[in-house]
Amino acid sequence: MTPQLIAFEWTETNREWLIENPIRIATYVAVALIVRYILHRLIDRTTKRSKPAAADIGVETRKPALLRHLRDRTPAGGVAAAERRAQRAKTIGSVLKSTVSIILLVWVVLSILSVLGVNIAPFIASAGVVGLAIGFGAQNLVRDFVSGVFMLLEDQYGVGDIVDLGEAIGEVETVGLRITTLRDIDGTLWYVRNGEILRVGNMSQEYAVARIEVPVSLSADIDRAQQVALEAATATVAEKDLADDVLGPPEMLGVQEVSPDMVTLRMTLKTKANSQWALQRRIRRDILRAYEEHGIELPYPKGRLAGLLGNGNGSGQV
Repeated sequence: MTPQLIAFEWTETNREWLIENPIRIATYVAVALIVRYILHRLIDRTTKRSKPAAADIGVETRKPALLRHLRDRTPAGGVAAAERRAQRAKTIGSVLKSTVSIILLVWVVLSILSVLGVNIAPFIASAGVVGLAIGFGAQNLVRDFVSGVFMLLEDQYGVGDIVDLGEAIGEVETVGLRITTLRDIDGTLWYVRNGEILRVGNMSQEYAVARIEVPVSLSADIDRAQQVALEAATATVAEKDLADDVLGPPEMLGVQEVSPDMVTLRMTLKTKANSQWALQRRIRRDILRAYEEHGIELPYPKGRLAGLLGNGNGSGQV
């Protein structure tokens, strides 16, 4: 038998391993890479902000396509809102791309094993057992990621929001699938696992309410004190540098609390998100000035110690 005939017979006998199987394997890999490329490009396009046309400058044209049909609690307009949407879309996009890559990788591996004649049923069963074991061992990690995904989809909070996460209260600096970081008023940076967040109080969504409480003396004219406080607050919010942050007129609610040495008046004011604290401080200052001008007495105007000593406590005991 000639060498050519031997080579032909050997090639014909092993044709499946030398030609067919490599071609099938290469086809599966090529299809997976092409599908991955197409899906990643599609995800990238839906997570980037589209440029509005000249005649269409609406907010929806600037919003990433991925978020147009998802709940969005961010007020329209503003650089902060645009950056928040961009980060939210980017994070969701990274999750989608990772999911696509993992699914395609599993499909390619199983397809190659099937081409090679390997029984994949035991592998699938083993993968299920291993996945179950990993799920039990890393359940906290899985819970963090699942909570992070739902938090992003529901837009519970974003970068720049002032939130109360239970143990930590502050401004959100980064939002991830596993960890949220926020910086409190003292400058401490808190790392909070998403799976450990049981409730979120967001002080930066839609609008806020400034609550102003002012104490007055028990002997003061309460009706007059309420009128002066309301007039002072109304004049304050009408100032140019504050008017844009105010969403409604001040509302005097009246006497909030009566204690043995003072009466506390409460007033509320609807404001833009994150503006309530600055307005509270400004209004309190102006109300105190107005009380001084109109002779409305505060509790212990010269200090608590002087007030107590002036009440006939000659022994000097406080």
